[in-house]
Amino acid sequence: MKFEIVTIFPDFFRGPLDYGIVRRARETKLIEISIHDLRGFTTDKHRTVDDRPFGGGEGMVLKPEPLFQCVESLGLASREERLKKPRVKAETVILLSPQGELFTQTTAQELATLERIVLICGRYEGVDERVAEGLADREISIGDYVLSGGELGAAVIVDTIARLIPGALGNEASARQESFTTAGLNMKAGGPDSTCASGGLLDYPHYTRPAEFRGMAAPEVLIGGNHEQIRKWRRSKALEKTLRNRPDLLAAEQLSEEDRKLLAEIKKANSS
Repeated sequence: MKFEIVTIFPDFFRGPLDYGIVRRARETKLIEISIHDLRGFTTDKHRTVDDRPFGGGEGMVLKPEPLFQCVESLGLASREERLKKPRVKAETVILLSPQGELFTQTTAQELATLERIVLICGRYEGVDERVAEGLADREISIGDYVLSGGELGAAVIVDTIARLIPGALGNEASARQESFTTAGLNMKAGGPDSTCASGGLLDYPHYTRPAEFRGMAAPEVLIGGNHEQIRKWRRSKALEKTLRNRPDLLAAEQLSEEDRKLLAEIKKANSS
C-alpha cells in the first residue's frame, strides 16, 4: 500500500512515522509513504498557499490551486472514476477536516483494502470548499475537536491502517482482539468463540506476571486454564467496561443472547 501525504509541514513526519509498526512496515516494503510539500506547487515568489476567505472572517484558508496541482500531479484516476462503484482503481483522496465523517476502526478496515491513499492535511481556519467538492473523495475527522492542522490526523490514520496490512503485526490474531474490531470474528450463538475477541466492544482487562502485585491479584479464572470460562469472563468484562466508558458502542453492537444476559447481570450488580 502507498500513502501520499500533502502538507505544508513535511518535516513534521520525520518523527511520527519512523517508529514501531509503521517503521517496520516501511522497512519490509509492506507500505510506502511519500510526503509532498504543498509549497512546491505554488507559482508566486512568496510560495503562497493560503488567503483570506471571501466574505470576511478571521484566519487564513488554504487555496485550491496548489492543492489541485499537487494531487493531480500524482497520476491518479479522475475523481469521477475513483467514485465509481465498483472502483476503477483501488485508490482514494481524503481531506483531513473537522467537518469530516468520524474516523473509526471500521473506516480503517475499509481503507486497508485499497492500494493507494492520498491524505490532504488541512490547515489554518480551513480549506477552500472546492477542494472538498472537486478534488477529495471524502472528508475525514479523527475526533470531535479541532487541531492546528491535519498532520496529526494523517499520522493517526497511517498508523491505524498500517497495522491492518497482512504481515505488519508479528501476530495477525492480535488485531482481532483490539477494541472496536468487528471484522473476521467467528460468532457463535454464545458470542465470539475466541478467548481473545472483543467483538466490537472495548477491550477486556489484561493481566500478566506476577499473579499478585502490591496486594492486587490477577483473576483466578484467567489462571485456571478453562478456555470457556475465560471467554465468558472476558466478554463480561468487555461489556462492563463498554457500558461504563462507551455506552454508545452498545447501541451499535449486535449483542448475542448471552451478551444480553451478561449485560443484565452487570446492570443489576451496579444498581445494588
